[in-house]
Amino acid sequence: MTYSFDGKVAIITGAGGGLGRCHALELASRGARVVVNDLGGAMDGTGGNSTAAEAVVEEIKAAGGEAIANGGSVSDRAGAQSIVTDAMAAYGRVDILINNAGILRDKSFAKMELDDFDLVLAVHLNGVGYVTKAVWPVMREQNYGRIVMTTSPSGLYGNFGQTNYGAGKMGQVGFMNSLKIEGAKNNIHTNAIAPVAITRMTENLMPESTHDSLGPELITPAVVFLCTEDAPNGVIVQAAGGKYSMAVIVENEGVDLGANATVEDIASNFDKITDLSDVKPRGMLQLSSM
Repeated sequence: MTYSFDGKVAIITGAGGGLGRCHALELASRGARVVVNDLGGAMDGTGGNSTAAEAVVEEIKAAGGEAIANGGSVSDRAGAQSIVTDAMAAYGRVDILINNAGILRDKSFAKMELDDFDLVLAVHLNGVGYVTKAVWPVMREQNYGRIVMTTSPSGLYGNFGQTNYGAGKMGQVGFMNSLKIEGAKNNIHTNAIAPVAITRMTENLMPESTHDSLGPELITPAVVFLCTEDAPNGVIVQAAGGKYSMAVIVENEGVDLGANATVEDIASNFDKITDLSDVKPRGMLQLSSM
């Protein structure tokens, strides 16, 4: 089977380089019309211009594809809305949203300024919420949508110096887990990619010996699959250097200690409480149909 995105419109945030650029080029090569969003700022989120986004648009057009550039900031509500507004003005629909924009302000938590904590969350969590909120009514009206979060091993497992980044990335998983429930009735599937790749944001964080084997283009096949009509709903796909796997939240059988359990009961049964010999993936728990 060969996947085509003819007639589909994709928004990709942070697509002026790295992962987002690879996603944009691949989707465009398969027929999607692409909105290339990029603030064009430094890795810490300062500055900004539309040069990077426009360069990717020109690449797409030179290859025979169709795309427009948008320089709005996802962390600004008006900027986030402008991405969807531009998409609708140009193409009249939005089928795919890849939440990819990101910044880094790495420091150990002891040394981190709260402004750096707030700003990273503003991009990686609030920004994802703002853009998704803007596109949500469009996808509901169409009864179709594919949304991809860009989470990270730093969020799933932790990484020194990235309490802000990890919190935002894991927050996207929680966001996905609720959106997959709310969007299902309108055929809106929400998934996440957890990539390990060499990009402008990571090239100084990984040994140089890994650079040739961890290209961002090796993440794109998984992301593009999550944009297809065959995409699952609520799955975290990990991707690194051509290896793909699934990350899941699991739960064990646990121990029923009854309503009168004490601290001492917890202590004496802690080995059983934390026994992982019978784990199973955590199923969807829908507490409300609203």
